[in-house]
Amino acid sequence: MAESAETTETATHSTRAMMQRDRASASLGLVVERDDAGHAVVSMLVRDDMTNGFHITHGGFVFALADTAFAIACNEDERVTVAAGADISFLKPTTAGQRLTATAIRRSRTGRSGIYDVTVTDEQGDPVAEFRGRSRTTNQTF
Repeated sequence: MAESAETTETATHSTRAMMQRDRASASLGLVVERDDAGHAVVSMLVRDDMTNGFHITHGGFVFALADTAFAIACNEDERVTVAAGADISFLKPTTAGQRLTATAIRRSRTGRSGIYDVTVTDEQGDPVAEFRGRSRTTNQTF
């Protein structure tokens, strides 16, 4: 089904408002590269303080990156949509100085429930993690 320009514009406006208030994402230095309804791209430069005792990127930061792309993709209109659950598989370690990119894509949205897949890649395009998020749309609006 094709989306109207008005629907995409509303989703983009709502997502921008959400991200302007997202202090966690701002503190991580996340950069929103795309915020279309059902599709988002977010990147992050891994800092030294994001690594664990093995000098690899802490999984919680990879999850936060993927979760942010998921949040942007699933907030497709003026209704607030939140995570109902998520799973992640870590595929490849990364280190400080690498840029990670999370690409979220809607797989299914029926009623108030949705499923979104997020692939996190490194700067070579190699998969670092695969994330599946399950969303729930609330009755609240932006």
